[in-house]
Amino acid sequence: MLAQQLFDLTGEVALVTGASSGLGARFARVLAANGAKVVLAARRLDRLESLKHEIGANAHAVAFDAADRSSFTKAFDAAERVFGRVTLLVNNAGIATGSFFVDTSPEEWDRIQAVNVDAVWLMAQEAARRWITAKEPGAIINIASVLSYRVSLANSAYAVSKAAVAQMTQAMALELARHDIRVNAIAPGYIVTEMTDNFLKSPAGQKRIQAIPQRRAGAPSDLDGALLLLASRHASRFMTGSVVVVDGGHLTSFT
Repeated sequence: MLAQQLFDLTGEVALVTGASSGLGARFARVLAANGAKVVLAARRLDRLESLKHEIGANAHAVAFDAADRSSFTKAFDAAERVFGRVTLLVNNAGIATGSFFVDTSPEEWDRIQAVNVDAVWLMAQEAARRWITAKEPGAIINIASVLSYRVSLANSAYAVSKAAVAQMTQAMALELARHDIRVNAIAPGYIVTEMTDNFLKSPAGQKRIQAIPQRRAGAPSDLDGALLLLASRHASRFMTGSVVVVDGGHLTSFT
């Protein structure tokens, strides 16, 4: 099969959470450019409408708040009304913390776990139940992190939440494989986005970059290959439970 055919997403309907900026917006653009219809889900509807206009007819914006469970089923229902059955879920919405362990308040802990763990679990559950009922295949891509596997100062709650994402990816994959539902994850390293830009430009951020063997932070486009691999039912049909690390070699370093 030619590479163009291998990564052709024509016929796929992708629901991307956290699509209003950063990696989510990039994921939506890449999926649409390769043939998928894309449902853009996030809180900031003005940004979603701008992205929808940029992508064109193959995009639709829906209101979604990863901290509000009542919006989860509504996002799928809205997607189905416009494009039909969702076939691919990209669980990208997430938030970070800047607090040391002893300074993390119960409210901050609850907020991080609600968005980074509960929403990923419940959105995947919603997708899987719909696919099982319809007796149709599907694919889930969760966004983990290099901090699923290591820790850094003032990121303990975030690291715990991303470790949970990596573990739940494997647990979901094991149980859903019999239903022809693939569940994989991408674990990015330090990627330059709106959320990370200020930190990476700071002295601490520059020091962190020097610990990356490639001596640079990643660009959002560095995740395109992993995304297309896991999204394509042709390219990754025998992959499930995998966490693809894209980090410039960071996990090979002790620093």
